[in-house]
Amino acid sequence: MSIKINYTNKSASKNSSNTVLFSDEKFNLNSLKKFLSNTEFSYIKDLLKISDLKKNLLVFELNSNKKIVLISIKNNLKTSDIESLGAEFFGRINYGKNSEYFIFSDSVKTKHENFLGYFLHGLKLKSYEFNKYKTKKDKRLIVLNVTGNKNKPSEKSQLKFKALEEGTFYARDLVSEPGNILHPDEYAKRLNLLKKDGLKINIYDEKKLKKLGMHALLGVGQGSIRGSYLVTMEWNGAKNNSKPLAFVGKGVCFDTGGYSLKPARFMEDMTYDMAGSATVVGLMKSLALRKAKVNAVGVVGLVENMVSGNAQRPGDIVKSYSGKTIEVLNTDAEGRLVLADALTFTEKKFKPKFIVDLATLTGAIIVCLGSEYAGLFSNDDKLSKQIYNAGEKVEEKVWRMPLHKNYDKLMNSKNADMQNINYIGGAGSTTAAQFLQRFILDKTPWAHLDIAGMAFSKYGGALNSSGATGFGVRLLNQLVEENYE
Repeated sequence: MSIKINYTNKSASKNSSNTVLFSDEKFNLNSLKKFLSNTEFSYIKDLLKISDLKKNLLVFELNSNKKIVLISIKNNLKTSDIESLGAEFFGRINYGKNSEYFIFSDSVKTKHENFLGYFLHGLKLKSYEFNKYKTKKDKRLIVLNVTGNKNKPSEKSQLKFKALEEGTFYARDLVSEPGNILHPDEYAKRLNLLKKDGLKINIYDEKKLKKLGMHALLGVGQGSIRGSYLVTMEWNGAKNNSKPLAFVGKGVCFDTGGYSLKPARFMEDMTYDMAGSATVVGLMKSLALRKAKVNAVGVVGLVENMVSGNAQRPGDIVKSYSGKTIEVLNTDAEGRLVLADALTFTEKKFKPKFIVDLATLTGAIIVCLGSEYAGLFSNDDKLSKQIYNAGEKVEEKVWRMPLHKNYDKLMNSKNADMQNINYIGGAGSTTAAQFLQRFILDKTPWAHLDIAGMAFSKYGGALNSSGATGFGVRLLNQLVEENYE
């Protein structure tokens, strides 16, 4: 199924066209009389007397060929409420044969700026489905004609929303791919294609990574027949040579746990263990497509954590890019090893204003926050507040968790500078973040988002069906747009 949106001044037939109108929260019909025939007006007026006016939308089926949808604009709607309203509308029209609807923009009466833009954005986000490998596809087409003289989204607004949708959908696509398809070799090839969007791409293969001394990252991938990579994506949209904003993502394309083997049940879900990198990729694509007036860099570490005769062993000691040594007590705490090298590299090479990293890092964060909030850990109050506020605005929420030196000592090792897990137990997400913080060497403002509970939805959410969510693309875009452009 696909959605096509046309912006037109084409007049809809009052007799045969499916009609979408917006009313006040009490479904007052008088202001909509000019959009309806006398028969339709009288018919709907009578039905409203027995309808549940607390609902957000009501659908009236006049005959087998025509529906009239009334959508209530409640008072004090937030932007996220409007997006959810669009998603709800999609849920009501997502059935039946090919359909065409006329959305009358002149019927919108609200002080909220760009109401229709956000409404249609929510609808598009909800419409996503991953059916690439289904032999029988839903080929329905739903055409939405936005007609009228007022309240249409501007061309600039349309481009912005389209860029966000494409970035979010690209992230969802990457996360949804099976591990036998999107292994590190294939992932690196796909990222190289983003040059067409205006991104500068650099791919560091194993030979280059060994030369750089990225043995923490390389150790994770050494059991796989696939290569390991670090990929950088640069967007230079600022008018000056200002420091870039940096975003770093964990890209473990499949995670068996290594010799610290995961249980067989649900191991298939470990194709999602690269969701942090997918968010970074989706964000960079969105920034490039909307020509963001900012300098930004995305860095992703791509590996596959497999079991083989060459795989990393529990007890191995590796030297990271920072020069610090790590005792690998658990090969299933691998994401932090990938991020360790990626974080130090990003800070040293790009000297950014800040670094935000994203990873499906710990199951412990799901125990703490479930699937409602991502865990936020940071060394900088200003950056934390900016991320929190951005999340609240787009309904991709984060909750700040503690960092403290007393947790840090739990990661000390007898045999190396540090160990990759806290064997004492407890505070699993915090100790993982404390580990990462050791690889921020120059006091760069840094935030870590543990998105283990947010990257995938079993039952779906307001703006997504079940499966990959693309969490973080819109959050970080809002962070950039609101504070740095």
